[in-house]
Amino acid sequence: MTKFARLALAGLLAMAAGGVARADDALKAKIGVLRLSSSAPVFIAQDKGYFREAGLDIELKFFDAAQPIAVATTSGDVDFGITAFTAGLYNLAGKGTLKVIGGMSREKAGYPLIGYFASNNAYAAGLKTPKDLAGKRIAVTQVGSSFHYSLGLLADKYGFKLADVKVMPLQSLSNAAAALKGETVDAALLPISTARSLVDSGGAKFLGWVGDETPWQLGAVFASPKTLANKALVTKLLAALVRADREYHDVILASVKDGKAEISDKTKPLLEIIAKYTNLPVEQVVGNCAYIDPDGKLDVKNVDNQIAWLQEQGFVDKGFAADAIIAKEYVKAD
Repeated sequence: MTKFARLALAGLLAMAAGGVARADDALKAKIGVLRLSSSAPVFIAQDKGYFREAGLDIELKFFDAAQPIAVATTSGDVDFGITAFTAGLYNLAGKGTLKVIGGMSREKAGYPLIGYFASNNAYAAGLKTPKDLAGKRIAVTQVGSSFHYSLGLLADKYGFKLADVKVMPLQSLSNAAAALKGETVDAALLPISTARSLVDSGGAKFLGWVGDETPWQLGAVFASPKTLANKALVTKLLAALVRADREYHDVILASVKDGKAEISDKTKPLLEIIAKYTNLPVEQVVGNCAYIDPDGKLDVKNVDNQIAWLQEQGFVDKGFAADAIIAKEYVKAD
């Protein structure tokens, strides 16, 4: 081997060793998340390498309902949870086992996310709009879930009592969809990604969007005190997420018209990433783009309202408000 070849080989080995060292130096973390487009920035940050560029080695762990993510974050099965607020999450946070560190999806008019859907029989019997849900059997994932809260907001808006509704907690999105199709419930609150195939196949009827009826802060980023003790990890994660938040907002959301994102050379790469992680075709993803603040801000006032409402219903322990569960050093308030 010539001297030049030996030097070149040594250089390549040094570069390889440096790459291994940099990979070994990356901070490892698991994120609990749902396969929903409401977590689009998480998928973008993972797929485009924003986490990696921030010095993180991230593993995504997927769940089928929001509450188990909060439990997994508390137990240490995952380091961060990114999903919807639930009564269970608030109860854990009220005990000091979780802290909210950033915002994620919001229910907002013009950005379809969670909808109200009727069974065919109930629709034929007169259940035509969300305000007709009074007195009906309605499937949600869990008591105190984001779906349950959305139903409560609807009851307040139209002046019917939530107690008069037969809420059916079926533990998962797939169970709620199956019950709707099987006519064992009159209606269900479901993300459009879950309900679209059901509606398209004639198995249920669409009634309206939560965001059009009652906008609110749906999702958040949260972590346990143990994770929060690693400030470098938290700071890097949030920086990578905000980078993805901004791109998602400026590319995908900026193209939304009449509830759908356009498919173009600019939007298609991001839409394909979302499709990959949600197991949906791009043609469905375009009508399921949740609103997310470009700076990862959290509507703290609305979080306070959520806690107060859930406490009034008896779903959340009393004695704390939003300021007790928010890590103020990280949260950007809206």
